Amino acid sequence: MRKIIILILTVFSCTLAYTQVVHGIVLDQNTHKPVSFAAVYFNGSFVGTYSDNNGYFSLDISNNRSMPMVISALGYYSVTIPDLVPDNYYRVYLKPKIFELNEVIVSVKGTARQRRERRSNIRFFRDEFIGTTLNSQKCDILNENELVFKYSANGDTIRAFSMQPLIIENRALGYKISYDLEKFEMSRLKGYFCFYGNIMFLEDLAPGDKRPQVYEKRRKTAFMGSRMQFIRELWNNNLDSAGFTVSDSDHKKYSYDDLVYLKDSLNKYMRRSGLLNIAYYSMVPRTIFTVSKDSVAFTRNGNFDGTGIEWAGEMSVPRIADQLPYEYSPGKKIQ
Repeated sequence: MRKIIILILTVFSCTLAYTQVVHGIVLDQNTHKPVSFAAVYFNGSFVGTYSDNNGYFSLDISNNRSMPMVISALGYYSVTIPDLVPDNYYRVYLKPKIFELNEVIVSVKGTARQRRERRSNIRFFRDEFIGTTLNSQKCDILNENELVFKYSANGDTIRAFSMQPLIIENRALGYKISYDLEKFEMSRLKGYFCFYGNIMFLEDLAPGDKRPQVYEKRRKTAFMGSRMQFIRELWNNNLDSAGFTVSDSDHKKYSYDDLVYLKDSLNKYMRRSGLLNIAYYSMVPRTIFTVSKDSVAFTRNGNFDGTGIEWAGEMSVPRIADQLPYEYSPGKKIQ
């Protein structure tokens, strides 16, 4: 009898996660020579890498495509690249930092008067940069001596610079971070002050600590009512249940649709506004914010264009001492 063999083929289907990566090279803008060990990262996160000896880098952007990529290196101004395209190759040119050294207090050395001025400037810098909350008392700038100060001709305006990223150890929230200071400026007469830069989270200190629950409690306290939480709840159309109320000067309450006018696959957008008040679990607004650009993008994790929103009041008080990485979520461990 002729045997008939029947083959039964089972087809297994599987979905593979598509890893999205960008590649590139970091070069000196003047010499076009490679810049070694440049930091390539997403501002405010743990996600980053470094260029190799020849300036080349690769970075996985799978979970952060909506965020701009930052490239910074010792002695250079940083570059920010928005709207990343997977598999693209980027040539990044960094501009060297140049200070007018004759106008700068270069180091901790100098006359007794200069040392007193520097100590005064350091105290002011810490208050405005690190902050004055309880968490600030457990923060140290490990390379504080890298800071230099420059004065205007009339002595009113003070600017702070650093050739190296500032390394901050936050023993309150359990993080070690690197901050590439782009601008720090204060005018006593005008009452004007601003600073900005890029932050890279280097280390989570909690896993090796005997009391990780203490860190988590402090982190959650820093998160609740913060700008990060506000932006996340706005993304989710969840302001009311999260305790946030937004209103204008005439006490008209603003809804999600009043604030968000456009969205795409990666971002949502806020439109230009006048002064708006934010109350958090209160009848009395304690924060004022203004969307100062025609369109300001923000993302699911709480990231937003910081140059497009002006804050005043309660939400503007926390500084670096209360900064959380975008990977943070209350009760969830950072991988």
